[in-house]
Amino acid sequence: MAFFYCRLIAPRPTFAFDMDDEERALMGAHGAYLRGYGEQGKAIVFGPVADPAGPWGLAVMQVADEAELKTILDNDPTVLSGSGFRYEALPMLQAVLGRDAFPARVKAEIEALKPSNSN
Repeated sequence: MAFFYCRLIAPRPTFAFDMDDEERALMGAHGAYLRGYGEQGKAIVFGPVADPAGPWGLAVMQVADEAELKTILDNDPTVLSGSGFRYEALPMLQAVLGRDAFPARVKAEIEALKPSNSN
């Protein structure tokens, strides 16, 4: 598995402040799309970043390889909309996860590996 830092760049720096209803719906579809990957344990964290130069979207993804990441990003509703959204993605050399960052399925697998305390 590999971790990637992904930055979603909007079509204009003011996008988060002046989007219209159609763009707001597009962002809702984008959020739902990434939530689906969150439920699969592939989107570790995602959300808007309050950059003084203009907000942008952050996602940290855990995927098999760069090809899988490209498929996910290329099929994001924002990218498919043709509205000028684009991703920049970089591989992370290392990712350290906090205890609560593990999906429930991983926590259950870890607990199952612990020796039983029944005497």
